[in-house]
Amino acid sequence: MTAQPARLERIGPETASLKDVSPFKPSLVRTVFRDVTPMHVSRSATWAAASVTRTVLTEIIDAARKAAAEEARKKLIPRDLLSAIDRNVELEVGGKWYDHSPTFKGLNGVMYDAEGVIVPPRKRSRSRRPSGVAGAHRFEAGVKQLLRNRGVTAVPAMVRDLDGIASVFLTDLVRDAAMVVREGGVKRFGTVTLVTSDEPSPSLQDSLGALSTRRGDARTIGRDDVLVATTIQLFGGRIRQRALVEAHAATQSYNLTRLVAGPAAAGEIADPPPVRENDRQG
Repeated sequence: MTAQPARLERIGPETASLKDVSPFKPSLVRTVFRDVTPMHVSRSATWAAASVTRTVLTEIIDAARKAAAEEARKKLIPRDLLSAIDRNVELEVGGKWYDHSPTFKGLNGVMYDAEGVIVPPRKRSRSRRPSGVAGAHRFEAGVKQLLRNRGVTAVPAMVRDLDGIASVFLTDLVRDAAMVVREGGVKRFGTVTLVTSDEPSPSLQDSLGALSTRRGDARTIGRDDVLVATTIQLFGGRIRQRALVEAHAATQSYNLTRLVAGPAAAGEIADPPPVRENDRQG
């Protein structure tokens, strides 16, 4: 008797199909990793980073949607983003984008240099390190898909802000994950307590149980490094917990899909070429 193919979306309550994991394609996420670091990146780290970014953007969109609903609107405008952040400080992520967005003009205060001269906003975040601002447009397709999934649309200015926040947040997340690898772990940023309808898996607890130490390849960013970086980027309790749980579930789903259906079903066409120091410009 021929065995029937496994239906991965019914594995468990925490496990979604890979199509539901993130609208941000693995190829895009790997590009951000390459922009930031020459380190190798595991596929599970790619899926985890995509999932965390999706969770954060979903929270922002949902909060902005509530603000719009108070005015009987389903099309989001930049004012809804400001209202969402004002009501929940946990949503204040991707801060480097704020200096480049007209939405936040005049809201970030005045910055002075050592001689007491006002620093123009465009110069505040000028750095040789990638900030995610330049590549914000790459996230537009994923942001629009998220908006559709949440049953809303947005004016172009709002879409640009969400693009920028997603790009800057993911860039910072990748940079922190690389730092975790380089330093062999980090000091604990607060206490992570997972609260879900079901008990979290022991492997997730193990990943976060000892942030000061790290095991594994010193040149490869893994899933656990991304999870630890998430605890650095997200200081808020509820959103951080949700991001960690969903990222863990996403990588579990990815691993099972790859095991049962093969690499192609998990979105793998071919291994990306390794990134070497002499491949990077600058």
